[in-house]
Amino acid sequence: MLIGFVLLSVTSSSALWLTAAGLGAFHGLNPAMGWLFAVALGLYAHSRRVVLISLVPIALGHALSVGLVLVGALTLGTMLGHEMLARGAGLVLIGWGIWRLWRGHRGRPSVGMRTGLAGLALWSFVMSSAHGAGLMLVPALLPLCSGKLAGGALEAGALALAIHTASMLAVIAVISMLAVTVHERVGLGFLRTGWVNVDWLWSVALIACGAWLFV
Repeated sequence: MLIGFVLLSVTSSSALWLTAAGLGAFHGLNPAMGWLFAVALGLYAHSRRVVLISLVPIALGHALSVGLVLVGALTLGTMLGHEMLARGAGLVLIGWGIWRLWRGHRGRPSVGMRTGLAGLALWSFVMSSAHGAGLMLVPALLPLCSGKLAGGALEAGALALAIHTASMLAVIAVISMLAVTVHERVGLGFLRTGWVNVDWLWSVALIACGAWLFV
């Protein structure tokens, strides 16, 4: 994340793509974004193929959630001043991060292990929206709203979303396969001592992104 914050100060297209990819990798690390569900489905079906197939609707649901937020932010950027948009986005990010810290893991949608691909995509969309995944990309795309980067804002935003989603998909694929391998050789006992509270890290990242916009 620190690398992403440094890149935000550089108004070049390469910085935008690297930031989008970095945030995609960060999102992919979060089990709430889907890899844990994909692993569970694969273990339930006793198939690694099911794990890989599950990643597709998860990525699509995530991309739709993030894309809607980016379209809204870029649209507002054409109507509001750059500074006003940055301050507003910062407040939303900080507020969402505090809300995530307070709410924790409560209120997550319930989807059974026998859900289809459409249900998995819907679950991913809801989870990404509830976690404010798209909001994290808003600071990186602010240069598009101010005209600091060449090209159309929506076109560049679409490319950033594609890079972000591809990075996330690559990360969750690797983690899912590693998780299945660990389960086959070690079991789940290590989770009792090795689990990390990713929700807390996610909330801190939201607040940090918001605070960055006020610097």
